[in-house]
Amino acid sequence: MDGLPRTDRRRLLLGAAGLCLAAPWPARAVQARTVAHALGDTTLTGQPSRVITLFQGATDAALALGLRPVGVVESWTEKPVYRYLRERLPAPALVGLETQPSLEDVVYLAPDLIVASRFRNERIYGLLSRIAPTVAAEDVYDFRATTALVGAALGREAQADALLAAFEQEARALGATLAARHGAQWPMRASVIEFREDHVRAYLPDSFSGGVLGTVGFGRTRVQAGERGPLRKLGSHENIPFLDADVIFVLMRTRTDAVQRNLDAWQRHPLWQRLAAVRAGRVFPVDNVVWNLSGGILAAQGVCRDVRRLLASAESS
Repeated sequence: MDGLPRTDRRRLLLGAAGLCLAAPWPARAVQARTVAHALGDTTLTGQPSRVITLFQGATDAALALGLRPVGVVESWTEKPVYRYLRERLPAPALVGLETQPSLEDVVYLAPDLIVASRFRNERIYGLLSRIAPTVAAEDVYDFRATTALVGAALGREAQADALLAAFEQEARALGATLAARHGAQWPMRASVIEFREDHVRAYLPDSFSGGVLGTVGFGRTRVQAGERGPLRKLGSHENIPFLDADVIFVLMRTRTDAVQRNLDAWQRHPLWQRLAAVRAGRVFPVDNVVWNLSGGILAAQGVCRDVRRLLASAESS
């Protein structure tokens, strides 16, 4: 098939997809189990080995559970796959973008499991589930739910449970270390902010990084704690007081001149200079991939390592 012109290959693959749509993937009669997920219930048999992941956190979770997907969506940056995952996934087959997966490429890779999300893939879930058994997470940033779902779909529930338990233990031990080191200053209130070309995003307790920091024991200001959803967009310097915290973790969406100019403008503003974290010297640049774009348990472990390095190590005093 690789020798066919792309137009002929596309016609053949879409024809195969049509067959899939006409007749659902066959069920096997061994070790059948049902996995409940955000878009229904899916019956699976055995342990899938040809898995396609359609969002970054699912790729992270599959690799954490010891399975290398046969196909993944392209990373948001550091293309084609995030640097922190490259050792585990050195030469990925790509199936399009997280916002627009290629059904042609999905069919070509002949998966026996697809991991999707309601947030990204609800409209094409019916098509995906005709190609292969498909499970869907509710969103793309809840690393606990993603790890549990992927573990259940792979038949590796015990391994997923152990990973999550180890993370909880690591995060709470880090919190205890921070409490011992910082005394009456703990728990610190945290802000996680991302600079883009024309605005700033504040990531809230329900975000990926917010969930990790909350487990460690960080608090939030009352105004941030009262917000719903994973983030709030801030378009004006007048919003700077919303970012007030004892420690601020700073992300940059891209390392472009436009983003740098926006960051510099905000940090020069008098209101920025009044923030508690700025006065205390606790404003730390961190990796936007690990802290924001990833959404998986391996990245959550990376967030904890960054916090330990910045606030709990001897060099952080």
